[in-house]
Amino acid sequence: MAFVGLERYGHYMSKIKLLDCTLRDGGYINEWNFGNHTIKDILCKLVESGVDYVETGFLRNCEYTPDKSVFNNCAEISHILPEKRSGTKFTAMALHNTYDIDKLEPYDGKTIDAIRVTFHDYDIEEGLDYIRKVIGKGYKVFANPINIMGYSDAMILELLQKVNQIHPYAFSIVDTFGSMMREDLQRIYSLVEHNLDRDIVIGLHLHENLALSYSLAQDFINMKASERECVIDASMLGMGRAPGNLCMELIMDYMNKKQESCYNVNPVLDGIDDYIVELKQIEPWGYNTAYALSAKYNLHRNYAEFLLDKGRLRAKQINQILSSVADNKKTAYDKAYIEELYQAFQSNEIDDLEFLHRMREECSGRNILILAPGASVLEQENAIRDYIEKENPIIIAANFQPEHIKADYVFCCNAMRFEMLQKKPCNSNLIVTSNLLDMCSGSENVVNYSELSFDEEGNCDNSVIMLFKLLLKLDAPNAAVAGFDGYQINGKNYVKDYMANKHTKGEAENIRIKKYMKQIKQKMQINYLTKSLYQD
Repeated sequence: MAFVGLERYGHYMSKIKLLDCTLRDGGYINEWNFGNHTIKDILCKLVESGVDYVETGFLRNCEYTPDKSVFNNCAEISHILPEKRSGTKFTAMALHNTYDIDKLEPYDGKTIDAIRVTFHDYDIEEGLDYIRKVIGKGYKVFANPINIMGYSDAMILELLQKVNQIHPYAFSIVDTFGSMMREDLQRIYSLVEHNLDRDIVIGLHLHENLALSYSLAQDFINMKASERECVIDASMLGMGRAPGNLCMELIMDYMNKKQESCYNVNPVLDGIDDYIVELKQIEPWGYNTAYALSAKYNLHRNYAEFLLDKGRLRAKQINQILSSVADNKKTAYDKAYIEELYQAFQSNEIDDLEFLHRMREECSGRNILILAPGASVLEQENAIRDYIEKENPIIIAANFQPEHIKADYVFCCNAMRFEMLQKKPCNSNLIVTSNLLDMCSGSENVVNYSELSFDEEGNCDNSVIMLFKLLLKLDAPNAAVAGFDGYQINGKNYVKDYMANKHTKGEAENIRIKKYMKQIKQKMQINYLTKSLYQD
């Protein structure tokens, strides 16, 4: 069947259209599990609002469930589409190497109208060949090259020449890593405008790394050539993996004011209230300094996410690590590579033999008590004080300064905690690991980070585990520990609420720590003074 063209509807004087990608790009937040009712209602609200295109989700090789916006074929998409579509057209996205083209039915005019195909700079030919096959099945196709900011001008021109030969419906400027600024958009748009065939639509997909998406969208509207049709992507409330996307409700309102468009913003606002605000509680999106730094170096966002999840680095330290990512590693995320950079950054080797000898002598014949910052330190303070009065141990606090119990030493391996310690008087001797060397004043006792965090199991930078490893280096035969509670989803986890953050590890970390504690227990006797999830 011949494809029925995407007609323009009269009440839009502007040749700039809007495409909503909430159900596709926003699905990274909830693994596309919106629920069947929510999917259908969001689609209805977007149709009511007059959005020109709605992306229904991903086409992928998957096990289909009606509650997710991920599909094996267009027939599955047909079940969610509204009966009344007005002028709205529907699309889906496919990455050429994650969706088998043989699953795609020939276009029949009953489901989606267009397919957006993505490809990387290292698999352009595969992506373009896939686009040819989709066009051959009768669909309109958006060619969406990932991370156009990683292309040189010469590469863009070469790509445009190849795109013109295939002649898809649209070609999108995709700022995958959110690193685009106004002059970048002007440069890339000029290249595309003057070298892309005139009847091919230009798309724009922005991210919020630098908090510029709304501003750049306005710049794009103002710089667009009068005869060129264009499509701008946005999502409801900017929903998408942090830092998110251009907000649909904002660009709709702007288009109404400046382009004489007639979008109805109210259904979008209702959809945000009904569904999107609640979803933002799962994994908040929006501007974040770490993702701004990843954009600064035009890096895959997962590099920043990896360092954020460590929960132990200041933004300036994340900046230092990201700045060292090699050019050939920027586009495709390499977890092993960023782990190496992180460990190299943390491992400032120093000569700590003199301090270790002095501590070994001080600890000889003495009991040692490790105070961790778990809530049980307060809840079972009397039991801890009884032990201290009876045994007179050397007390070493892990990553915090106890308020009600005098510690002989405070051990610190975490930049955030160390910065907090430096902001108030500390009446204990400090033992810090070498990764914090550039933050030290010179009065601290410094020990090698790598020797306490690395072993045959890999890396573990939990402060209490590192402290136990330090005691093993000091030949301590036993130690007592209090406040080493383990993380609980419900309940108070720390002596102070400020110690918790969204990167606090959960059950998986509990399992890992328990494994380490079993190994340590084989080498020294451990006495738990307070409740702990790590006890046998």
